[in-house]
Amino acid sequence: MWFEIYIRALWQVMLDLSPSLLLGLLIAGLMRVYLPKGLVHRGLNRSDMRSAARASLIGVPLPLCSCGVIPTALGLRKEGASKGATTAFMISTPQTGVDSLLVSASFLGWPFALFKLVAAFVTGLIGGALVNRFTEPDEEERQESGETCDAPGAKGIKDALSYSLFELLAAIDLWILAGVIAAALITTVVPTDYLTSQTWTQGIGGMLLVLAVSIPLYVCTTGSVPIAASLIAAGMPVGTALVFLMAGPATNVATLGAVYRALGLRVLVIYLGTVILMGILLGLGFDSLLTGVQRPVEPHIHGTDWIATGSAVLLSGLLVYLLVLRLEARIQVRQTPAQGAGLMLKVEGMSCQHCVSSVKKTLESEDTVIEATPDLSSGLVRVSGDHLDVTALVLAVEKAGFRASEAREA
Repeated sequence: MWFEIYIRALWQVMLDLSPSLLLGLLIAGLMRVYLPKGLVHRGLNRSDMRSAARASLIGVPLPLCSCGVIPTALGLRKEGASKGATTAFMISTPQTGVDSLLVSASFLGWPFALFKLVAAFVTGLIGGALVNRFTEPDEEERQESGETCDAPGAKGIKDALSYSLFELLAAIDLWILAGVIAAALITTVVPTDYLTSQTWTQGIGGMLLVLAVSIPLYVCTTGSVPIAASLIAAGMPVGTALVFLMAGPATNVATLGAVYRALGLRVLVIYLGTVILMGILLGLGFDSLLTGVQRPVEPHIHGTDWIATGSAVLLSGLLVYLLVLRLEARIQVRQTPAQGAGLMLKVEGMSCQHCVSSVKKTLESEDTVIEATPDLSSGLVRVSGDHLDVTALVLAVEKAGFRASEAREA
């Protein structure tokens, strides 16, 4: 039965994905707790190669998606980062991360994963350097953040787990599900090596087609790895898959809009051009240099050992739990009366839980706001408070990189 084959493929993708993803999330959580506060903000204020390199180096291990990186990058810019450093951070960060690195190694082998890691760093570095070269520097050297380093978090593992599961995983859970479902479907429907005989997938033509599809869409860097692995198994060149894994996470409509609003048209052109050209060059380079040493993609990687099985069960339970929480939040935002005076905003550009968190924090930082409750699926945000000024709230949301307007409640 076709359905039985699909269910087996779905479970196998979960077995392959879960151990590496959960380990990567844990490492990211420990980084969050034990790295000194303010580390990310320092040394990024100059319009030179060193600041761009630092921004790329800082961005590469961070597990932020393309939408989650927007408020972080805008915060860096606000706190003193130069245009070049901000651009380098925005290009390099969403392409990889500790979770994506481990998942990429699991599905596609360490040569591919490490090449992708270096590609993210180099692309960010070049993008930042070009911005420094072809844009006017800030009128005054921006001041570095004065935030001091604190001691490691007292709550340790508990804080790390909370951050890993309820912030990071909650930011990508829907995209992980979409990636798993799509990967299993491709594995079931597309015969092995079928794409090898299709000329449209080969060479620069295939890369340009992948770029045209992936640039405007939101693509989660970790969730897209199983899809890429399935396409490679079906015969797509690995270099073309690399282009997809570079350009998809680094670009989407919301990201490009945020770059334009925060840094201007010239930086946007450099940003997009760097991602496109470097993606193609690095994809061709991988096909030329490393195709012979990469580990072939196999239908079954981990088997059904207890670690893979336990991880898959745990991840499945967490995904279901997060879906329930999201459903409860949606019901609450539509049915719960606001405290005191209230209004509803329609916010465009929220694509993940990082976006939701950014909008919530931005609105609740306003003196007149008591509580802001965003709903990701509808884009509605219920705001409660005293003497609310719609214009001021809309402006605050737009400064955070989103579009907003007042919405009429049904």
